[in-house]
Amino acid sequence: MEKLQLLWADDEIELLKPHILFLEQKGYEVTTAKSGDEALDIIKEKTFDAVLLDENMPGLSGLETLTRLKVLRNGLPVIMITKSEEEYIMEDAIGSKIADYLIKPVNPNQILLSLKKTLDNRRLVSEKTNTEYRKDFQQIGMTIGDKLSFAEWSELYKKIIYWDLEIDKAQDKSMLDVLKMQKTDANAQFFKFIEKNYVNWLNGKDAPHMSHTLFKNKIAPEIDKSASTFVLMIDNLRFDQWKIIEPIVTEYFKVDTEEIYCSILPTATQYARNAFFAGLLPSEIEKRFPNWWLNDEDEGLKNQHEEDFLGEQLKRLGKNVKFSYNKITNIAAGKKLADSISNLTQNKLNVIVYNFVDMLSHARTDMEVIRELADDEPAYRSITRSWFEHSPLLDMIKQIAEKKCRLVITTDHGTVLVKDASKVIGDKNVNTNLRYKTGKTMDYNKKEVFEIKNPHDAFLPKQHVSSVYIFAKENMFFAYPNNFNYYVNYYRNTFQHGGVSLEEMLIPYVALSAK
Repeated sequence: MEKLQLLWADDEIELLKPHILFLEQKGYEVTTAKSGDEALDIIKEKTFDAVLLDENMPGLSGLETLTRLKVLRNGLPVIMITKSEEEYIMEDAIGSKIADYLIKPVNPNQILLSLKKTLDNRRLVSEKTNTEYRKDFQQIGMTIGDKLSFAEWSELYKKIIYWDLEIDKAQDKSMLDVLKMQKTDANAQFFKFIEKNYVNWLNGKDAPHMSHTLFKNKIAPEIDKSASTFVLMIDNLRFDQWKIIEPIVTEYFKVDTEEIYCSILPTATQYARNAFFAGLLPSEIEKRFPNWWLNDEDEGLKNQHEEDFLGEQLKRLGKNVKFSYNKITNIAAGKKLADSISNLTQNKLNVIVYNFVDMLSHARTDMEVIRELADDEPAYRSITRSWFEHSPLLDMIKQIAEKKCRLVITTDHGTVLVKDASKVIGDKNVNTNLRYKTGKTMDYNKKEVFEIKNPHDAFLPKQHVSSVYIFAKENMFFAYPNNFNYYVNYYRNTFQHGGVSLEEMLIPYVALSAK
């Protein structure tokens, strides 16, 4: 195996000969320099895997050398070694993106550990991750087969997402494939769990927090905890996407509560989000507010009255508070709202619906370039994080933290990466969603759907006497026999929502307080 190349710059390098011999015995090849200038000259001529850099050298100091070195080789890992424990030196070094920081006197094993951490980190983390997941694999498999409650399903899903993110970081494709198989098994059992329990939940039997009860049970109590509370609903935010942006959010907020709640069916915006704001199930909304509810067959936008529904729910809950509602669908609107956050803090409640993640999932279906950028779940998470880091939304979150307001982050439903097609035949009035269908004359494979023969049982609008609802299971999607192969190839490996899966139904509710 080729030796790793080190450069060690120290004006007292001859005193470090025992350390150098130790590293050479461990398989490193060490080049030395007695000054910052000499180190920079060597770096121009030779490629190194890492640099050990003394901070206190005559002439060009370690920090000055570090700055120039980063211009020459920005990605080269640097381990700073110093006699000083001055905080400003540590901060300067860390700010310059050093890999590690050691304080003299250092022993050879300290240096070796630092090098392993820096150069061997990915391999060591990967090996450790694989070992730990193998230990957990059997336990997760046994748990999937148990008769679980909703709370137990939530904890199991959190564990699966934890390993999904850890194995992704370790970049071990073979282990990721094993996890995907386990996730598939989990979704198959979760589908059976929903078939058995969903209608009972809606009728009040051992129900978890759901779309229509979340505001009353979780968010309304938050309003009394602060002079101003912001509720941020990021449309279509999966639990794994929350976990990928959580480290950014927690730079400014601490998490008081992190829970999983259950989206109603269909896991589609016009149903789940209207239920969230109204505090009612779809058929109840239709009955109470017939002028504000549109069914699948009706023309027009289906989510135009969220603010009205919210106002009515607040009245029913006895919350006579000043509130604002804003829906963001483009970057210009996001920037405009970010500029007015300070004005919103005068309200007791502020609700912001942010549509980017939903638009990303649709764009990924329709645009080849987005498909290539987010061609699997890890890439989909990555592009979500990248957007979030550079979005007006992050600017809003920073301002909300500065104003010491409460923050709730949640969503209306998630989305699932679909793989397999299920044939369905219906007339022209059947809706176009790929994960749920509703109509009066449909033919389908009953083994591949969750079937609601009487919509009123699931508090769903019934447009015709013979209307039924069907929901796609696991990672399936509906396609018509006409041009079947074309549509299957077009929609396979796209993110869709509306049906029954862990990814769509088990979604985040997070309450935070400013640091």
